[in-house]
Amino acid sequence: MLLALDTATPFVTVALHDGEDVVVDLTAERALKHAEQLAPLIERALAQAAIVRQDLTAIAVGVGPGPFTGLRVGLVTARTLGFALEIPVYGVCSLDVLAVEAVATGAVDRDFVVATDARRKEVYLASYDERGARLDGPVVGRPADLATDIPAVGPGAALYVEAFPLRVGPTAPSAGWLARTVAEELAELRDPEPLYLRRPDADAPHAPKRVS
Repeated sequence: MLLALDTATPFVTVALHDGEDVVVDLTAERALKHAEQLAPLIERALAQAAIVRQDLTAIAVGVGPGPFTGLRVGLVTARTLGFALEIPVYGVCSLDVLAVEAVATGAVDRDFVVATDARRKEVYLASYDERGARLDGPVVGRPADLATDIPAVGPGAALYVEAFPLRVGPTAPSAGWLARTVAEELAELRDPEPLYLRRPDADAPHAPKRVS
């Protein structure tokens, strides 16, 4: 059984894949609060599938790009579970998962972009061909600088409609589609390391200046 989880956006999402298809697909009801919501959502998914952690055979995790704090919660959880259970952990770019879903559901039939909310009035964006293969990115920037009139998928496109007028397809990452992506190897599988495109909001304090 494959456990998939993504914390790259404000809403935590968790799913289970039994080798043939997704059997549980859950999304937290409240935005943010990743640390408080992820563990209970995993336990809820396991309970719905009537399994325990020892039944897991692999873990899939979205590696972003995304805000530092939320992304770290998911990756630390995935790596910790993988280490404790001695099972592999596969990372996938969260934008790639949205691209896979858009192609598989027929939302796109030509080149398109995926955009997610990067906060600070910016978006994370990557471009894809009609098969969902990534052509460029991901990058981070202001919507006006990344604006396009080709089809746009994802929550960033929904948030900045003036920059992405041809909005189509899914508007939020799904752990269910992350699970399918890993199970069927529909996108590049990466090490479970965070895909950061800018510095964290909170910088480590500098060493105190020497008093002369």
